[in-house]
Amino acid sequence: MFDHLLVLDIVAGAIRRVDLDGAVHTVVADAGPAPDGIIRDPKSDRIYWTLMGQPHQDGSVSDFSDRNGGIRSARTDGSDQAVVLNEGVITTGKQLDIDPAGGSLYWGDREGGRVSRSKLDGSELTDLVVRPRETNTGLVGIDDQCVGVAVDPAAGQLYWTQKGPAKGGTGRIFRAGMDVPAGEAADTRTDVEVLWSELPEPIDLWIDSSSATLYWTDRGAEPRGNTLNRAPLPAVGELGETPTILAHGFAEAIGLAVDTEAGVAYVTALDGTVRAVPIRPDAPPERLVVSVPGSAFTGIVGVTS
Repeated sequence: MFDHLLVLDIVAGAIRRVDLDGAVHTVVADAGPAPDGIIRDPKSDRIYWTLMGQPHQDGSVSDFSDRNGGIRSARTDGSDQAVVLNEGVITTGKQLDIDPAGGSLYWGDREGGRVSRSKLDGSELTDLVVRPRETNTGLVGIDDQCVGVAVDPAAGQLYWTQKGPAKGGTGRIFRAGMDVPAGEAADTRTDVEVLWSELPEPIDLWIDSSSATLYWTDRGAEPRGNTLNRAPLPAVGELGETPTILAHGFAEAIGLAVDTEAGVAYVTALDGTVRAVPIRPDAPPERLVVSVPGSAFTGIVGVTS
């Protein structure tokens, strides 16, 4: 079971330790510009987190279209910090996942319109999914921006979200193989499946491979938005069934960490909260773990003792 949680505070650019009793400590005071996704390697007890980078300002419009994202790592106590991918190697680092046995990281690059992979040291950087760019702007359209990522190494499957515009109701969840098919390219691969569509704004993904179940957070408008969702993984060639909403009423739900042993899912939101949600009938009731005014929490990962 989780001993404590590590969450990213995008306002402060920091990594916070959140104990399950609600105590909060800072483990990394300067995590870099706009930290967004975090994962832990259980083999080395290191954490890896993505950076969205510095926003591009054009008059009153601010976005993350400049290519200045990156990935960093540290021990779970915040020591021994290292750069995995220098800022500028990717555009906008979002949620990420890890294949510990394969020694690889997988992440979404939102404005880059990509899902990519590298070794834990940043080597062997490979694009697995590349979405088209608009001819008039040269940018990736908002419906093709990749956000959440999860891998199921046992099944050899890669899942990712494309959330679409805010409150747009055009979010989708996709699946493809963890490798680009032989003889194909990342931008034209033929094994891509759309599993769910017309979702509010799907963000972070988490797979329970033991029960073939997918969990995800969703921003967007009520009643289906700002929720924690669960659904069975569909068979190849089939669409996903209507998800079960496990919790709702989040203030911009983002990160997700699921403790299957405890039967609890932890969800972060941009109002600086972490909520614990039961995923089994015998689990403790839903509760607010912590609320930190002035913070905005993005990625979250559970740490076992």
